[in-house]
Amino acid sequence: MKQLLLSTLFFFFATTCSAQSNLISYDDLSYVLHNNINKADTFFVAKGYTLTKKDEKKNIRKYDLKIPGGTYVTTSLRSDGKRMFIEMETNELAQYNMLYNSIAQYVNKENSTADVQYFRVKDLGEIYVMVNDAVPYNPTRREYSIRIVSDKSITAYN
Repeated sequence: MKQLLLSTLFFFFATTCSAQSNLISYDDLSYVLHNNINKADTFFVAKGYTLTKKDEKKNIRKYDLKIPGGTYVTTSLRSDGKRMFIEMETNELAQYNMLYNSIAQYVNKENSTADVQYFRVKDLGEIYVMVNDAVPYNPTRREYSIRIVSDKSITAYN
């Protein structure tokens, strides 16, 4: 009986932890913003994303993650000189919750309007979150558009 209980708990924690490992958190954003765009390639591929667009001249990368259950996370990176800009589009509530919970202790300023949530995050920059209804309408799913603008003092190292 104990072995069955232990194996069930192990399976539960293993599946829960592996499901969360693909999602982006504060630490992941900090790593990407402080490193160059080429290191982001290996970082996102290691997390299970696939590189769908790569433009060397414009310094743009786009990564997709398909999650079982019909959800997705699409992340776009743009390097403008030494600063990085990140844009995420997802319909995975867990991704929004992961980001929101991981930045909670670092928020310097927070503001919310009917359309946009704004967060000023310590050592990261500004995060804008827009939430819309899914198309076609699904009461259990929302579309999240998350934009991260790095602080002026954060530059990507080579």
